[in-house]
Amino acid sequence: MARQRAPERLVNDQLWELLEPLIPQPPAAKNGRTGRPRVDDRAALEGILFVTETGIAWKRLPTQLGFGSGITCWRRLRAWQEAGVWDKLHHAVLEKLGQEGLLDWSRACLDSVSVRAKKGGELTGSNPTDRAKLGTKYHLLVTADGLPLAVAITGANRHDSMLVEPILDGLAPVKGRGRGRPRRRPGKLHADKAYDNRRVRRYLRRRGITARIARIGVDSSERLGRHRWVVERTISWLLAFRRLAIRYDRSATTITAVATLAITVICARRLPRKDY
Repeated sequence: MARQRAPERLVNDQLWELLEPLIPQPPAAKNGRTGRPRVDDRAALEGILFVTETGIAWKRLPTQLGFGSGITCWRRLRAWQEAGVWDKLHHAVLEKLGQEGLLDWSRACLDSVSVRAKKGGELTGSNPTDRAKLGTKYHLLVTADGLPLAVAITGANRHDSMLVEPILDGLAPVKGRGRGRPRRRPGKLHADKAYDNRRVRRYLRRRGITARIARIGVDSSERLGRHRWVVERTISWLLAFRRLAIRYDRSATTITAVATLAITVICARRLPRKDY
């Protein structure tokens, strides 16, 4: 039987350099006993990303690939989520992009997509567009050129307009080029008719964000995608991570970590290449 070869490295050096300082120290040994050798953090990250991209079950991750067991990767994913590592990594990538002048804050687009939750769990709800089957909704905010600034997860029955305030209020300041103030809001927000209500428009006006929201019964559907196509494209990038395309993880901690890692990788792909 031919020996199974490990795939090409999934985590480039730039992403690893940003992540490594954020990883908390492993727990100290008890009574001088260290137990089994700890799986290398970078190898565990490779395993986490392999599962995220392929959609394979955690328990079925082949140990021959050199990532450690799937359960080890799953535990590392959750431990880093609880320590805030994934959010910090996403913010670090955004700041790198900002320093390179690659974040276009002139306008942002907001939209959502629902996927089926095969095993139920937290952050699920009856999907009104899928015969009331349990589903999860990903709410995605992207820049004018489609880089994801934030992702939020709810049940599929949650109305899109309810996520405008928590997503925009949750944006951390991102430094750009020069000495200007860090940015934490776009100049304009483009969204479809699901976001057309007075509460959303009042909130955007209070934040100094120009609303570019399609009006129910007024705006024609022919021109609705002129600026919002970028978020549809980014949603397709998000669902290319097969662990997100159909949800099997029941825990809110796990699915949130996977989604945050996915948008971080999407952003990291836009970083300029370095010659090492």
